[in-house]
This record gives sequence, structure tokens and C-alpha cells, in this order.
Amino acid sequence: MNTALITGASAGIGKEFARIHAKAKGNLVLVARSENKLNELKTELEKEHGIEVLVIAKDLTEPTAAQDVFDEVKTHMIKIDYLINNAGFGGQGKFHERKWEEDHAMIQLNIVALSELTRLFLPGMVERKEGKILNVSSTASLMPGPLQAVYFASKAYVTSFSNAISEELRGTNVTVTALLPGATESDFAKTSGLDNTALFDKTFPAADVALAGYNGMLKGKLNVKAGLSFGQKLMMAFIPFSPKKMVLKQVRGMQEIKV
Repeated sequence: MNTALITGASAGIGKEFARIHAKAKGNLVLVARSENKLNELKTELEKEHGIEVLVIAKDLTEPTAAQDVFDEVKTHMIKIDYLINNAGFGGQGKFHERKWEEDHAMIQLNIVALSELTRLFLPGMVERKEGKILNVSSTASLMPGPLQAVYFASKAYVTSFSNAISEELRGTNVTVTALLPGATESDFAKTSGLDNTALFDKTFPAADVALAGYNGMLKGKLNVKAGLSFGQKLMMAFIPFSPKKMVLKQVRGMQEIKV
């Protein structure tokens, strides 16, 4: 029975990852800040699927959080087969006007915690010659993002990092997949201040995005794009060939608050 550790598991895509893995009769380690929400999900999944769920209530923006999670998993003598680094957040506004504390926390969660958890759990996978990692990036990783400068840049790191170590692991039977979702139904838009922008005019179900990412992870795919309309797919295809200033202007327009 495979055990998956999922961060940001209390809502949105992370919660759907947990449901998908539980349906496949896999045990879970669920990590998020909200202990109450995690315990509700634990009760639901254990009752419906007869699996075991360990809840770790932890704020991954804290500097020691990743190590704390690893140590607790080790204390319970749990072998992690799938690591799903899903936790992350964004924030709308001009970089020089936003609170640095918020962007610093974003970097800590989106980049540092993800990288540290990968570094902590990956050696065991390589030693066992089995394991899968799914890092939730974003289609935002494929372009600069005016009015979400740090978020877009942090996701560019996630995609690049994931792709690079995927190649490093060639021949080990351990795979790393990056999931690049478009606008998805979750709390992300509201908490990021983007719910009243063109970017989130059309969203895709979190369950569909999670399933695409989960299946891509099982197949060992390098990148999985999900939750994109035909128009968005077309835009993505043309971005590499479009003038950078035009792309910047277009992306900024999608993220400006409607008046």
C-alpha cells in the first residue's frame, strides 16, 4: 500500500489529491495549517476507504517546518512513496507596494519548503529505487507576471527545479513531475486578491486538475498542464514567439482588479 504525503491538503487541489489517493486505497500524511479541516478530511477518508491517515498541522512558512514534518513522519516510521508538494499561495499588487513579509512568506512556502521537503524525502526514495514526486507549479511559471511578480517567479523556480532533478534521477526509478494548472476552483483567487480579475473569469474544477496531475505523476511525466481553456492553450503556444513587452502588458491586464 503506497503512502502519499500531501502539503496544502486542507482545501482545493490538495484536498482532491487526498481523495484520489484514498480512493486508490493508499495511506496518507496530510499537512496544512488547519488542524480542524485536516481532521475532518481524515475522518471522511478513513471511514470511506478504510485507510490510515496521519495529520500534521504545520505552517510551512515557518523556517523549521519542513524538518519538523520529516521528523514526525520518521517518528511514526512511515515510508513515503509519493511526495506531493501542493502548498503555495500568491498575492496581487505592485511589488514595491506589497508588504515584504507577505512576499517573504510566499518565497518560503512556494520555494524553500518545497525544496527542503524534496531534499529530505528524496534520498530514501533513491535508496529504495522507487518513489514519485509531484510538485504543483503553475502555467504562471511560463511567463513573467506583473502584479504577481513574486508568485510567477516562484513558480518558474518550481518548474525549472522539478525538470532539472527529474533528469538527475534518470535511471533511479524515481520520477519528478511538475503540474502546471491554469485558473482552478479553489480558495487561491480569494486569498490572493485575484477573484475580481479577468484571470479567474473562467475556472476549472479542482478535482479534474488534481486527477490530471496525479495520473501524470503515476506515469512519470515531466510536465502536466491542466485546467486551460482553448483560448488559454492558444495563448500559451504563442508566448515563446511573442514580443516580451506585449506578453507583459497582456498578463498585467488579466491581473488588474476590475472596476
